[in-house]
Amino acid sequence: MSDWTGRHAPSLEDIEALADQARASLPEPFARAAQDVAVQVVDFASSEMLADLGIEDPFELTGLYDGVPLTQKSIFDSPAQPDVIWLFRAAILDEWLARGNVTLDQLVTHVFVHELAHHLGWSDEDIATIDRWWE
Repeated sequence: MSDWTGRHAPSLEDIEALADQARASLPEPFARAAQDVAVQVVDFASSEMLADLGIEDPFELTGLYDGVPLTQKSIFDSPAQPDVIWLFRAAILDEWLARGNVTLDQLVTHVFVHELAHHLGWSDEDIATIDRWWE
């Protein structure tokens, strides 16, 4: 049995560092598109985010893209706020423990890339055709 004495759950900064690694490993042209998106890591989605999505359990939401997809942007638009990929640490850790068959960096990369795909204008259905993560 492993000695877990003195060990701590990955911090917000640890999850952000894993997202930064995922961003750094992206091929072009995705890497270029990812540079313009901020990453915010918090423990849970806000109650407003959950309400907007009709989600009651904050553990059900591991990530969220908040912005205007590139396919809908116009050079005439004034940016109201920067595009943000939100990563929700507690929900990610909960899914990681429940799965038991992926590494934390794999899961953070998956969530980050999924949300980046929304920035690129992909729908959940589009993403599901190439990412069968739940299988």
